[in-house]
Amino acid sequence: MKLTGRKRALILAVSGAALLALVSFYVPLPRTRFDPKPVISLRLEDRNGVLLREVLSDEGGQCRWVGLSEISPALIKVTIASEDRSFPVHSGVNPFSIVRAIFQNLKSARVVSGASTITQQVVRNVYHFNRDLPSKLLETWLAVRLEHTLSKPEILAQYLNRISYGNQARGIEAASRLYFDKPASDLSLAEAAFLAALPRSPSGLNPYRNFSALKKRQEQLLKEMNRLKLVGREETVRALAEHLGVQSEKEKFRAPHFCDFVLEGLSPAERQSLAVVRTTLDQTLQEKVEILIQSHLGSLERKGVTNGAVVVLDNATGEILSMAGSRDFFDAGHDGQVNGALALRQPGSTMKALTYALALEKGLTAATILEDIPTLFPTYEGAFTPENYDQKYHGPIRLRSALASSYNVAAVSVLQALGPDLLFRRLKEMEFASLAKPPAYYGVGLTLGNGEVSLLELCRAYASLARGGVFLKGRAVREYRLKGDPAQHRPQASEPRRIFSAEASYIITDILSDRDARIPTFGYRSPLNFPFPCAVKTGTSKDFRDNWAVGYTPRTTVGVWVGNFDGRPMADVSGVTGAGPIFRDIMLCLEGGSKVDFERPADVVRIAICPLSGDLPSSSCPSTIEEIFVAGTEPREACRLSHKRGGAKVTASAGNSSAAKEDFWISGPRDGDVFKIDPVLRPDYQTLELQASFSERLNVRSVEWSVNGRLIGAAGPPFTRRWNLVPGSYTIKARALLGAASLESRPIKIIVLS
Repeated sequence: MKLTGRKRALILAVSGAALLALVSFYVPLPRTRFDPKPVISLRLEDRNGVLLREVLSDEGGQCRWVGLSEISPALIKVTIASEDRSFPVHSGVNPFSIVRAIFQNLKSARVVSGASTITQQVVRNVYHFNRDLPSKLLETWLAVRLEHTLSKPEILAQYLNRISYGNQARGIEAASRLYFDKPASDLSLAEAAFLAALPRSPSGLNPYRNFSALKKRQEQLLKEMNRLKLVGREETVRALAEHLGVQSEKEKFRAPHFCDFVLEGLSPAERQSLAVVRTTLDQTLQEKVEILIQSHLGSLERKGVTNGAVVVLDNATGEILSMAGSRDFFDAGHDGQVNGALALRQPGSTMKALTYALALEKGLTAATILEDIPTLFPTYEGAFTPENYDQKYHGPIRLRSALASSYNVAAVSVLQALGPDLLFRRLKEMEFASLAKPPAYYGVGLTLGNGEVSLLELCRAYASLARGGVFLKGRAVREYRLKGDPAQHRPQASEPRRIFSAEASYIITDILSDRDARIPTFGYRSPLNFPFPCAVKTGTSKDFRDNWAVGYTPRTTVGVWVGNFDGRPMADVSGVTGAGPIFRDIMLCLEGGSKVDFERPADVVRIAICPLSGDLPSSSCPSTIEEIFVAGTEPREACRLSHKRGGAKVTASAGNSSAAKEDFWISGPRDGDVFKIDPVLRPDYQTLELQASFSERLNVRSVEWSVNGRLIGAAGPPFTRRWNLVPGSYTIKARALLGAASLESRPIKIIVLS
């Protein structure tokens, strides 16, 4: 039969189309579509690799891409047996499975079986097709093409890393760590069968909702593996009997404020390109800090305190070791998601240490006499007269006492002489970005904390003092790994900058760690006293709205804030009663038995001075103390004060006359005090400081201390002696040596409980 031209053209067109369709099955797919990067989630880890948080990928899951060599062989074997037994030999589709699926779907009048091979499931996960007939045909075409794009091992790796195992776990590595808290390489046969059953129905077989159904499916798979002689009978019996230790359903959401802080520091491009961010946080320390905040704030609730924040820095690197932004991140009633470490609050007296560091650089010394008297100061909002916390004025005082006891008038006087703009500029050098107003806006009140700053900014400034005046911005990230790149990379470290001189920084450190100098304000039994060198400063903002304790050892800097995020004032909570106890417990936890002291610069000298004038002592000075100075700034002249020396009758025997009791007495501890041994603190740290006081008329050379009639030692100025606490009842006496004469105190009695 002769074909017409139209028929011939039609046949050629159909043949050409069929040929093109056939050839299209052999055209590879673009490999870029199978790039794992969009699937991989971002993991935030602590400095030791502990997972803090996993941020969902662009595909909406948690995924750790691994190679086949990093997956248990048992898992690979049982997955192929469960999902696609003909996978090693087919070309992307299984014709027999397709025929079977067609009959099942026609019988049910809906799609109940897709007969999808592993290759087809990879295509579906990459291209996100619907479950309808046109999509199924397209999926089949692409599956055959995929077989000409990737090798069988590559396709299997794509499947095992992309398939959903439920509960946002994408891929076998994420599933293995979620359900069994172990890498996929360590899965046993029983665990492998348990996980291999999940992709069929991740929601219907959810182990947290329907464990029994998933366990039944696992047992079926194990028996099927034995029937197919893929595993032996004894191995199957052991797997069926194995207890499955599925981890409890809990989200890894550790250190939430810190993780948010790290994520906010990443650009959108960085978040998409990063697989792992190894942070500077120490999760073990973080947990302890969070417990201490909860514990202490529980006891402060009756005083109207609802929240607190803590920052811990490593002085050597500036790294953030701990950041707790609130008492409870999930406490919506008290704004728990507000990060108190970054929130702007008034820092109170903590700014005084930075003011005095400037003053020392400008020629003042720790012995400079300052006037603590009612004084009127001009400010941006009008003149004001600052008051001290104890609502008293203390007359002429040394700079050491003014800072240690946190007297307001002296600090304002010093800043007025220096100029507020000088302190403002120095704060800006330490990156106090929160101080956005001009220096005139804050005025001399800047030293009292009228400018709002963050706890993190304050800790960085104090860490500068701990480093001898060197500022480091620090960091929150130690290293990171890019998606598809096994190498670890380190972010560029910030350049150190000198802010204060080493000498001024050391003298401020010495003052802030001087427990005797702060006794007038904080008392003898302050929580700011430590069994190791520790510099600390407290601060309380106006109307008791913010309470701070910031300080450091040679190794670490700790900052604590307590208060309320809504600005409600607390009920008479000071640094000693609010932030101080939290600060103390964190420092004890950090330092343990360390007794590393601050390194004294070579240009800092120690000499004796008159405690009243700050000058070199004269023959008329009733007593002397030692003070430290930058070499060249120490006093040159002798004291010219007319010290009143009374007519107290002092004999060699001293006796127990009433006059003797008035002239010389034990001021600490008090008669009748009861002490208790701390069961946690090391015994050699549990000491009691014996303190004596005497009239100005006495020229005391040294004081001898005795306990229960046994001499324990003598002490020169300031005449204190530490004594180790041991359970029992004790009588304590002190004898003042006055040259050839002596004077004995009235004895006191104390009790030490075990």
